[in-house]
Amino acid sequence: MGQVSASSSIVVAADPQRTLAAIGDYETIRPRILSSHYRDYKVVEGGNGAGTVVEWTLQATEKRTRNVRATVTVADSVLTERDANSTMVTTWTVTGDGTGSKVTVETTWKGAGGISGIFEGIFAPLGLKKIQAEVLGNLARELA
Repeated sequence: MGQVSASSSIVVAADPQRTLAAIGDYETIRPRILSSHYRDYKVVEGGNGAGTVVEWTLQATEKRTRNVRATVTVADSVLTERDANSTMVTTWTVTGDGTGSKVTVETTWKGAGGISGIFEGIFAPLGLKKIQAEVLGNLARELA
């Protein structure tokens, strides 16, 4: 069972503080920037930043879904979502970039073993990067 990860970045036209606040706004902004791969999204607790608990179903492919219950922590310029249903962890890192911000989202999890794990390690990151790119593009439009 190996570590699997997918990471994508974008530069947005907003300062780091505003950008991190937008990423951590699970009530208003997050539902607007999610791609069609996210279903049944709901805020369970909180709704803004650390302590928030959110749930959704991620439809990664036609046959692959994952029910996520993420708890949010924030430390400096990093927002972390830890899934209670799996080993999946998603980190959103925001750094200054000129007059804007660079946002990097990285999702990691412990992959399956054996042959299925090999295929997961190759193909899952490719699909997840496409989903991440769509969400980041939506974030950039939201902050423009």
